[in-house]
Amino acid sequence: MRVLVGCEENGKVRDAFKSLGHDAWSCDILPTRRPGKHLQMDIFEALVNYGPWDVVILHPDCTRLTVAGNRWYGEGTAGHHERIAAMTWTETLWSVAKMVARVGAAAENPIGVLGKTSMGKPTQYIHPWQFGHGETKKTCLWLDRLPPLKPTDIVEGREQRIWKMPPSADRKRLRSETFDGWCKAMADQWGRLAT
Repeated sequence: MRVLVGCEENGKVRDAFKSLGHDAWSCDILPTRRPGKHLQMDIFEALVNYGPWDVVILHPDCTRLTVAGNRWYGEGTAGHHERIAAMTWTETLWSVAKMVARVGAAAENPIGVLGKTSMGKPTQYIHPWQFGHGETKKTCLWLDRLPPLKPTDIVEGREQRIWKMPPSADRKRLRSETFDGWCKAMADQWGRLAT
């Protein structure tokens, strides 16, 4: 299948699909951190002009969308208009992805405000500990024509490592890394769907 992983500069989901023989591409306005097929451009351009795409998986920036950002972007704050703009942008992105994906589409984001948009409630919530990582990080998946991910390796030791990360120059990037177990599950389970 042809797979586009949008808003992904680390290439992890892309590489999981590639390892199973799919024509997988990542797309971000930043360059990829791992060598591989990467479209460094606006995600809307990649969706519309570089298809056709069978599966589209989106990881929109959560900075303004997550509940962790309520202090800076919640109602009554100076940054609230930035949250509204991010919500509108993500809604539009989701609509376009569903339209162009021939097999199905997925969008991923932490617990936040997207459920209050036209995207509606998430289809599924996942945690790293369901996929081989001893951590908690409740994360939303919106799915269009893709089945919910089935847990692959339920483990103990459920720590809130992401929440406890100390301040650093690369904290945002580290907090947004897609867990390897999630990448593998997406590729294994969604990569088997026929066109």
